[in-house]
Amino acid sequence: MGSGTVRGGAVIGAVVLSLLAVPAPAMGGEAPAAARTAGLRAPDLTGVRGVLRAAGRQGAPGAMARIDDRGGVRRAAVGVADRGTGRALADEDRFRVGSVTKTFTAVVLLQLVDEGRLKLDDPVERHLPGLLPDDRITVRHLLSHRSGLYDYTNDMFEKTVPGFEAVRDEVFTYRQLVDRALQHPSTDVPGAAYRYSNTNFVVAGMLVEELTGNSVAAEYRDRIFGPLGLHDTFYVHPGTRIPGRHARGYLTPDEAGAPLVDSTRQTVSWAQSAGAVISTTRDLNTFYSALLGGRLTSAARLAEMTKWVKVGDSQAYGLGLRRRDLSCGVSVYGHTGAVQGYYTYAFTTEDGSRSLTALANTSNNGTVLNTMLGTLESAFCGTKGKARGGSGGSVERYEDVAPQVAVGEPAGS
Repeated sequence: MGSGTVRGGAVIGAVVLSLLAVPAPAMGGEAPAAARTAGLRAPDLTGVRGVLRAAGRQGAPGAMARIDDRGGVRRAAVGVADRGTGRALADEDRFRVGSVTKTFTAVVLLQLVDEGRLKLDDPVERHLPGLLPDDRITVRHLLSHRSGLYDYTNDMFEKTVPGFEAVRDEVFTYRQLVDRALQHPSTDVPGAAYRYSNTNFVVAGMLVEELTGNSVAAEYRDRIFGPLGLHDTFYVHPGTRIPGRHARGYLTPDEAGAPLVDSTRQTVSWAQSAGAVISTTRDLNTFYSALLGGRLTSAARLAEMTKWVKVGDSQAYGLGLRRRDLSCGVSVYGHTGAVQGYYTYAFTTEDGSRSLTALANTSNNGTVLNTMLGTLESAFCGTKGKARGGSGGSVERYEDVAPQVAVGEPAGS
C-alpha cells in the first residue's frame, strides 16, 4: 500500500458481517480536473427536499439525503422508515446499499494489487483455475464489466416479486451463482465492450477470498470499515436482518396497483460481494470521500480505477466506480445501488470534498429512480442544476439488478 493509505486500523469488535456505470469521455479524451469541478456551487437543500418529496408522491414510503461538504453537514428526509409503525425516516437509519458494494469489493482487490498479490491484467484463470470458460478474462475485465460474463440476475428477477420470494431465504455459494451465469453464452469477447453484470463481482469476491484466505466480510472489516470508523456499515451474509435502527425496504410489484412488499428481511445471498453491504448515508459519504481523497489505495491504483469506459452521454465506468457528468459541468464519482426495497445514489467530487448519499426505501419503480437522480444535480450544481423527475422525463436505465429486464413503472406514473 502507498504511505498515504488507510490500513490496519481498529477492527470492529463483534463482527456483524458486511455485503457502479457512469459515463464520461473515453480514455485519452479526459477534461482536466479543474474543468470538471468548475461549476461546483453551494448545495441547494431546498432542491434536494423537493426531489425527496416528489419521490414520496411517486411511491416511495420515505426518502432522504445527506451532504457532507468540507466539514459541514446538510440533511433532508421525508416520509417513513416503517409503514407499520409510521416512524419517520432519519439520517441515522441503516439500509441495504445494493451495488454500492461493488466499490468496496474493488477497493479490496486494488489494495491487493498494491501489495503485489495480483495484477489487474492477470487472467482470472491464474488465481481461480477452471472457473471460467475463457482464459482471456482478466481482473481488469471483471472490475470494468468487460468480461462478457452473462448476468445471472436477469433470470432470477424476470418476475420481480416471485423472483425475490424464491431467493429471499436462500443461501448460495459463489460457485452456484457463477454456474447460473455460465448456463448462458458469453455476451461478448473479453475486453470488447462494457456490459454490466453482477457475475463479475461475484468472481471478484471469489478472488478476494482465494488470495487472502479470509471471507470478504473480514476483508471489508479490516481494510475499510474499521480503519475508516464506519461503525454503521456491515456485511451480514447469510443473516437476514439489518442490525440496529434501520429503514425497512418496500419492493414495488410488477402488477399495477398491487401492494408494496416488505423486503427488508432477506439473505441477499443472490448478490454477496456484488451487493450485500448495509450502511448509512454518513458512512457512505465517509467512504467515497476517503477513496477519492486517496486514503484507501495508492495514487497509481486510484488512477487505474478512474480510467473510464464510456457508457452513455453523461456516464462512464471505471473499476467498480461510476462517473456522472452533471448539467453544470461537474463530474461526480461513486456508485448507484438497487436491492429489493432500496434505491441508493452515493457520489462525491473528484477530490472527495463534497459527498452526497441519497436513499429511497422502495425499488422496481422507475419514476422514483429517475426522480432521485435529481439529488445529485441539487447537491453538486446548486440552484443552477437541471430539474429532474416528474412524469415528463424519460426513465434512466438502471443496471444494478437484472440489467436486461425493464425497470418497473407504477400505475399512473
